[in-house]
Amino acid sequence: MTTLRIAEIFGPTIQGEGALIGAPTVFVRAGGCDYRCSWCDSMHAVDSAYRHDWAAMTADQVWARVSDLSGGVPLVVSLSGGNPAIQDFAPLIARGRAEGYRFALETQGSVARRWFRDLDLLILSPKPPSSGETVDWDRFDDCIAQAGAARTILKIVIFDDADYNWARDVASRYGDLELYLQPGNHTPPPPDESADDAIDVDGIMNRMEWLIDKTLGDRWFTPHILPQLHVLLWGNKRGV
Repeated sequence: MTTLRIAEIFGPTIQGEGALIGAPTVFVRAGGCDYRCSWCDSMHAVDSAYRHDWAAMTADQVWARVSDLSGGVPLVVSLSGGNPAIQDFAPLIARGRAEGYRFALETQGSVARRWFRDLDLLILSPKPPSSGETVDWDRFDDCIAQAGAARTILKIVIFDDADYNWARDVASRYGDLELYLQPGNHTPPPPDESADDAIDVDGIMNRMEWLIDKTLGDRWFTPHILPQLHVLLWGNKRGV
């Protein structure tokens, strides 16, 4: 039986960003990614240096853990990473949906999967120039096509003017998709604090205010502008 590389499973907690912000959620974080974004905040689920920490689990084993954490009460299951699209989550999604659970998946849109159409929500998060990565738009379009009738949204992280201008271009290309913007979180922690915990709240909120002022000043009223609520509450701690 095929196994999944799992970096962590945790919850219930709340979804901290995007279209489901505030929704009670169990997170299944996949190990492995085809990107190496310069400001990645989840390297423990991305870099192969951490592969020995990832668990090899069958879909049934993953589901048993999700069911245990949720007490068997249906809620949202968020598939994240890394890039969960590089693995086959179809059996897990089928198992959970049969029991009334909803599934959301976030990916950069670099790998298209037929089972995207079985999701309740597909979050496509193309990476802006500050990431150091380049989007393959043909593959991105394939992801949208594979999603079929599943609700599909755009979520773009913004760090600077170059990212903002890039996001406007992307939004004009995919004007039929809901758009969520959020200020980036990339400030290094002070030397006496853990890299997993410390964040610059003032810096994040200043970027949030800048982003709001910029979009409204440009009369760009399309995007939803939200912070990463989980970061403001818990910093960069794992498992929350």
